[in-house]
Amino acid sequence: MSNHDVQDIAAEHEALLQFLYLAPVGLVQTSLAGEVELMNPLSAQLLMPLSQDGGLSNLFKALESVAPELRRMSADFTNSQGTICEGLRAQLTAGIRGKQDPKMLGISLIKLDDDRMMAVLTDMTLMIAQEKQLKYNTAWLNAITVGVSDYALMSLDQNGKIHEWNPSIGRVLKYNAADIVGKSFSMFYHSSGISPERIVDYLKEADEDGWSLTEGWRIKGDGTQFWSSSMIVPIDDFTAQSDEITILAETHELSYALIMRDITDRNRDENAHLNAMSSDYLTGIANRRTLFEAAELEFRRWHRHPRPLSFMIIDADFFKKVNDTYGHAAGDLVLCHLATTLKDTMRDIDTVARIGGEEFAVLLPSTDLGGALQLAERFRKNVEAATVKSDGIEIKYTISIGISTMEATVNGFDALLDRADKALYEAKHSGRNMVKIWRS
Repeated sequence: MSNHDVQDIAAEHEALLQFLYLAPVGLVQTSLAGEVELMNPLSAQLLMPLSQDGGLSNLFKALESVAPELRRMSADFTNSQGTICEGLRAQLTAGIRGKQDPKMLGISLIKLDDDRMMAVLTDMTLMIAQEKQLKYNTAWLNAITVGVSDYALMSLDQNGKIHEWNPSIGRVLKYNAADIVGKSFSMFYHSSGISPERIVDYLKEADEDGWSLTEGWRIKGDGTQFWSSSMIVPIDDFTAQSDEITILAETHELSYALIMRDITDRNRDENAHLNAMSSDYLTGIANRRTLFEAAELEFRRWHRHPRPLSFMIIDADFFKKVNDTYGHAAGDLVLCHLATTLKDTMRDIDTVARIGGEEFAVLLPSTDLGGALQLAERFRKNVEAATVKSDGIEIKYTISIGISTMEATVNGFDALLDRADKALYEAKHSGRNMVKIWRS
């Protein structure tokens, strides 16, 4: 190789380093195991607050607390090169209502060859806020579009009771007049999926925000489930007309309009995409981001109308020993078993999430400290009594749980989480396999 060629390569290398240094996004080059080889200053700025030990030698380790699925996604990617994930969103903080926006980190991971990967890190905080507003605007347009046949439109009184029946309710929801008139709209939900406080929340949110929008599984009159987009709007803000029902704002005879749309089939692909974004890669339950979004909404409701709200953090005891003794595949089975047992123990209204490697959490609306303790003990005993089988080997494990509850001195979800985390610390240092409550 001539001196000229060497100089050209050196110049190209220097240009690459300058690009890495000045890039407006975080760029990290790593080995396939996540060992950091190159990193620009913006990456260090984004990652340093996440590091448990102050070091940034391994990307997966640095992001373990907010994106535990990243290591597994990389290991499962078998192509010699290509995009492993794009725009994976990791929730960093919940923010403080009215003072500080929640922080969100976007992660894209690209496999360059058989030895190297490149991670692109971006601060997505502002983008998420804009997306949320766009989601509401789109849902509003979908809900009031005339000419579609997959919606049921009905009127509610000031207590959320259905005012009258119309053919759209029979066509979409399979109920007749005797089934629903005079009853609360909560009849469309599973019993564990709504509470008296939540009914009030939806009506109050419609009053204050102009609408209340929710999505989830609902029940038809024939007992079948369907995925519904449901919107409640105050009658003063809404005018709708079809061949079957007319609701006019000028009449002032009704309090609210409820529009329920069956989007089970039409949004199947979209829902699969949304579920992938909102679910944990390994266990299938909610991820950290989904938990923080649910907490943000519950905190707004609490400040509007204080009511019981509790939170628990769960950690698998001696999980490293499980991995070291039985292997990572067995460890994954334990985590999946923990997630399934947790989901089966809790109610539909609760948000069950994986927030770290072996760390899980549950947000418990309409639940006081006593109720949270009862649920936690039931779950702890279910895990203690269970056995996980891996390649013919029976694995026993236990969990530790920390609980906190909402009160006026809690200024945000980060504070509520920190209290539960301290209670968890006490449980683990008191012998594990127990539940502890945070106390001031």
